[in-house]
Amino acid sequence: MKCAALLFGLWAGAAQAACRQALMLGLDVSGSVDGAEYRLQLEGIARAMEAAEVQAVALSMPQAPIRLAVYEWGGVGQQRVLVDWAELRDAEDMAQVAARLRAVTQRYDDPGTAIGAAIRWGAEALATQDCWQKTLDISGDGPSNDGPHPGQLPDAAVAGITVNGLVVGPQARANISKDLSQVISMQAYYRRHVIRGPGAFVETASDYQDFAAAMQRKLEKEMAAPQVVRARP
Repeated sequence: MKCAALLFGLWAGAAQAACRQALMLGLDVSGSVDGAEYRLQLEGIARAMEAAEVQAVALSMPQAPIRLAVYEWGGVGQQRVLVDWAELRDAEDMAQVAARLRAVTQRYDDPGTAIGAAIRWGAEALATQDCWQKTLDISGDGPSNDGPHPGQLPDAAVAGITVNGLVVGPQARANISKDLSQVISMQAYYRRHVIRGPGAFVETASDYQDFAAAMQRKLEKEMAAPQVVRARP
């Protein structure tokens, strides 16, 4: 009975939270990403936000909406918010996110790929949100080569956060010139060093042309409403 009472108390507290999930998407704009690939990432998220399947999942609990933010990252000090925290209460909210991304005209230009710094920065932004779940998404096409190694970040840096990954695979043009000699595959690299937390996973895009489809698949998984398990005495 004590266990059931404890679980009920935890759920009751969660039910009073401001939202069911804070979801932050981090886009790779390091030196390996050219202008066309940058636009494909922005358009990929915009198209995913407009997809009926994603909207159905995202809007499935109107009493507890999702909050979404998007930022880009490259070198250690190169992070920029593209879409600040927006509550997704209806299709119009999601359409506005898509419009903001399509309106972006400038990008940073830094050759560094600082995945560890990107994770730390995103985690600090997520810490400001009062939600049942906190999810950080890191997309990229190469291993970290600047700043703290993602696999060496202390657990405290991402406490209470699930970190997922979206890998742009070796068919992408940018990977031709990358030094992947110490990396079995980018999927394996992300699974070993990047993703963390309950249910963390890696989604893969074969190239940047496939980014929109991969983003849609990932958002459908991430935005799924949490399952409530009835505790037995």
